[in-house]
Amino acid sequence: MLVGILTHGTYWAVVALLALAVPAKLLGQGQAQGALLILGALGTWRYSWAALNFTRGAIFRWIVHPRRKRARQARFAALNAPSHAFFLVTTYMVAPADTMQCYRALFRAAAQARDGATVIASVCDGSDERLIRALWDASREDLRRVKLVVDRIPPNGKRDALAQTLRLIAAEAPTSRDIVVFVDGDTCVPEDIVAEAAPVFTDPRVGALTTDEGVLIETDNLFRDWFILRFDQRQAMMCSMGLSNRVLTLTGRMSVFRADLCTDPSFVAQVGQDELEHWRLGRIKFLTGDDKSTWFWLLRNGYEMAYLPDVRSWSMETQPRPTFLDSSQVLMTRWFGNMMRTNGRALALGPRRMGLFTWWSILDQRLSMWTTLVGPTSVIFGALAGAPSLIPLYLAWVMVTRYCFCAVIASFRGGWFPVTHPLILYFGQVAGALTKTFVLFRLDRQKWTRQASSSGGGLGLAGRLGALDSHLHHALALLWLALAVIVLGQI
Repeated sequence: MLVGILTHGTYWAVVALLALAVPAKLLGQGQAQGALLILGALGTWRYSWAALNFTRGAIFRWIVHPRRKRARQARFAALNAPSHAFFLVTTYMVAPADTMQCYRALFRAAAQARDGATVIASVCDGSDERLIRALWDASREDLRRVKLVVDRIPPNGKRDALAQTLRLIAAEAPTSRDIVVFVDGDTCVPEDIVAEAAPVFTDPRVGALTTDEGVLIETDNLFRDWFILRFDQRQAMMCSMGLSNRVLTLTGRMSVFRADLCTDPSFVAQVGQDELEHWRLGRIKFLTGDDKSTWFWLLRNGYEMAYLPDVRSWSMETQPRPTFLDSSQVLMTRWFGNMMRTNGRALALGPRRMGLFTWWSILDQRLSMWTTLVGPTSVIFGALAGAPSLIPLYLAWVMVTRYCFCAVIASFRGGWFPVTHPLILYFGQVAGALTKTFVLFRLDRQKWTRQASSSGGGLGLAGRLGALDSHLHHALALLWLALAVIVLGQI
């Protein structure tokens, strides 16, 4: 407690010192006025959008969701119809200790399923199969109404594994009352997931749901703080989206689908073999981003999606690279690549088909990667033009605003935040924006974190020419951004 008070006090002392370093005459300098005008205009837009999402999220979290939950549970109890739960689990190159935690949680949740459950483990390695069967035999849960199926498949990627397992579930002829829980092999599902999820599907308009997420990382370091903050941000944003009965992704870590929908042949085909026809890069076959493919199928077919803010899964994450910067860059490249490849075609559906707020939120993701870079760019140009005091002023502004953002974000879970979060938040915004601009021009480049499989960026002549073309388009876009900042700064 005392350490927290001291660190937060030091943080605000730094803010005060930066503010004192700004001369009073700064506002009168022509070099500074342009930069401040740009920052003020963008700030008004971005902070208004943030305030809108925080307000919507609070309304959903504490008013709308509790009402919806009570209504769904009442309908479910009144129907008293059987709802079988299928757990679809994909495991590849997961540490044995994580596999043990994952399946122990799965067996607990399956045992609690009111109308029985089937756990289908999709594995590539014999050691994983032996471990899972040993955990099943040693389980202390009452598994008499639970069936275990271990599906050994070749290591052709997660998409192929999902498609094959969905075909197995389809052979069981699931009904619209049954559910399928998609689970990654390094995620622990909550014990009451079936009881919480099944009532949601009493509304025939709902095709899937996702829940809050927590992270389990043994090492207390910057990578852990970054992941925790990302999930805190996700909670706040998902609450806002939940108010419109849509979400921006159905995370592959754990999401729940109506069984008859996710076993539809067109759904299975999109998960297994999704692709995009790009005007410059040609046909792009998706390697990663299965959770965006499932999301897009439901969106295109007019189904709603629910968010459960009071139900939380736990993912066991490990730092993929030795350093924080390298690890965050690798993960953001994969995440934002998945987002960019799918969000473009989602925008093409239009606001009438997917709802105005959802459509605008996706459009905002496209715009924000550029507007986020305008602030630091204008400050740098202003400082180089003769107003170096802009730098401490901007840093103080960043520290104050991001601290306030973190306080609001933390309120959605009722906790507090470490002093590193405001700085990590700004890093995530700027580094994330740069990463998004990078992947926007390289949508064909895909790679799993734990797998050797990748696509795009070939070494042949065509691959080198394609990479050069991407570099040129990216450089041109950044040049136009810089020119726009310079011109606006002179107005």
